[in-house]
Amino acid sequence: MRWLEVADGVYARRYAELDQTLGLVVGERRCLVVDSGTDETHGAEFAAAIRELTGLPWDLVITHAHFDHFFGTAPFLPAAVWAHMRCREVLAEGAEEHRRDWVGRYTEAGKPELARRLAAARLALPTDVFTDRVTLDLGGRTAELVHPGLGHTDHDVVVHVPDARVVFAGDLVEQGAPPHVGPDSVLPQWPSTLDNLLALDPRVVVPGHGEPVDPAFVRAQRARLSAGST
Repeated sequence: MRWLEVADGVYARRYAELDQTLGLVVGERRCLVVDSGTDETHGAEFAAAIRELTGLPWDLVITHAHFDHFFGTAPFLPAAVWAHMRCREVLAEGAEEHRRDWVGRYTEAGKPELARRLAAARLALPTDVFTDRVTLDLGGRTAELVHPGLGHTDHDVVVHVPDARVVFAGDLVEQGAPPHVGPDSVLPQWPSTLDNLLALDPRVVVPGHGEPVDPAFVRAQRARLSAGST
């Protein structure tokens, strides 16, 4: 577990499990947490680490409805929990099935503690939803929540911090492994969605898994997705 400060007041927190990267954007009056982790133990550790950096009140954004991005939400409550409208629908309809699948995977992989933690995690649904974009005023800076199109899922959200030129990409971008194309992915539109992400003109792109990257890395990953190969 380690913090990376990718810009002034903009942080990525790296975890060995799933090579995951969570995020934090600190303003003058509020901070924004980007994804909450795999379970409540993970979420509580992340929340405590944030409190070592800032005591500001927080909002939380869930980039998409895969278990490792939302089952850590409960320790952040009460808070506004932002997500795409479709993300909330997917969570309400399918989070428990997704949980059972990964509890089984962890059990089969010989990781009973992670299976237990995930099985015990409370599901906290988003409280605030949008369909295209919304701008949050953190005091002295804004964070734009943007749905750039279809790709890893049909409801991916990225977090754009304009003054820092940082984009938290969720799992639209992965470093260290190919981007995961699952049954809920929309591969034909994923490249154009990355074009929309790049149009935000980031200097740094923080993936949902792996180390922060530059736009050239995203363009290369876009080319591989466009060719139908990851």
